[in-house]
Amino acid sequence: MEQRILLSLAHMGGTEKKYVDEAFATNWIVPLGPNVDEFEHRLEQFLDVNNVVALSAGTAAIHLGLVMLGVGPGDEVLCQDMTFSASANPIVYCGATPVFIDSEVSTWNMDPEILEQAIIDRHAKTGRYPKAIIPVYLYGMPAQIDRIMAVAKKYDIPVLEDAAEGLGSTFDGKHCGTFGRYGALSFNGNKIITTSGGGALICPDKASADRVKFLATQARENRPYYYHETIGYNYRLSNVSAGIGCGQMEVLAEHLERRRAIHKLYVEQLSDIDCLEVHQNPDTRYNSNFWLTTITLDLDKSPLTPDQLRIILNEANIESRLLWRPMHMQPVYANAPYYGGSTGENLFNRGLCLPSGSSLTDDDIKRVTDCIKKALKPTK
Repeated sequence: MEQRILLSLAHMGGTEKKYVDEAFATNWIVPLGPNVDEFEHRLEQFLDVNNVVALSAGTAAIHLGLVMLGVGPGDEVLCQDMTFSASANPIVYCGATPVFIDSEVSTWNMDPEILEQAIIDRHAKTGRYPKAIIPVYLYGMPAQIDRIMAVAKKYDIPVLEDAAEGLGSTFDGKHCGTFGRYGALSFNGNKIITTSGGGALICPDKASADRVKFLATQARENRPYYYHETIGYNYRLSNVSAGIGCGQMEVLAEHLERRRAIHKLYVEQLSDIDCLEVHQNPDTRYNSNFWLTTITLDLDKSPLTPDQLRIILNEANIESRLLWRPMHMQPVYANAPYYGGSTGENLFNRGLCLPSGSSLTDDDIKRVTDCIKKALKPTK
């Protein structure tokens, strides 16, 4: 059998080991150290911002963003419904309640109209406005962030962007993750770049970044003994992991270029299948990193469901994945408020993620598309 094609494999550039070896040579194995400082600096340069804090995970970044926004028990946070659970779970960590907002069809991300309807209705029901808004950049696709920010400004609700999948994606030339009060990034093993595991929080100013660093290192006060006035967390990135990140930053531009090239290949090679559509940028303002290329099937025309196609690809030793199942359909969030219709649910029922890792070759992509064509266009 041919070698397995994976969905999104970590892709090393070759210099990562140099930074890791230096961490070992200088015994900087613990959290913090020169690699952490350098990784933060390189992220700031890439994103054209001044205050990035490297953390242990994207989930930790979202959690600390909510903590910084003062989210606590009794509060509500508006969260994109179609996403991975890590977008919503930190809301519960804070003792607050997630309120889920359906997607719109062009980007698959938070619908600004439904967002405003939910804000008005939650205020009518509770007498309070939600404490924060968490839009997500699904599979790297920018949201209608200009409209979301306009709604947020109208009701004076801060935005915490979940850009875990959106590093390198831009809207109107501005990096995703830099529009709101805070922005969360992820460097999990399957992302555009990786630190093995890790994340970062984009902060609005130095005072906020310093506070995040303080909270992420167990909130220890500056005294000659251990003294704590507030609850802290063990959320800082290790110097070893940050070394991997420093090396990965050297190939970030190449990884982004390759993901976009892979998406273009899928568009070209699957264009003749009537029952299939490759998700693309809605217009020129959107520049997705295409972390994962995604497709939807017209179930009235397709001979297969997405899951049946997934199984056929798997039998050909090709990994694919169904789209994120919306949060309001998850048992753990069955009682959470939900606003919208069936857009997210419809996408989940019709969609599939295709192998998109930057290490994949053109021949790998052709093998995937040939398998899809054979499955969806059987010879008569």
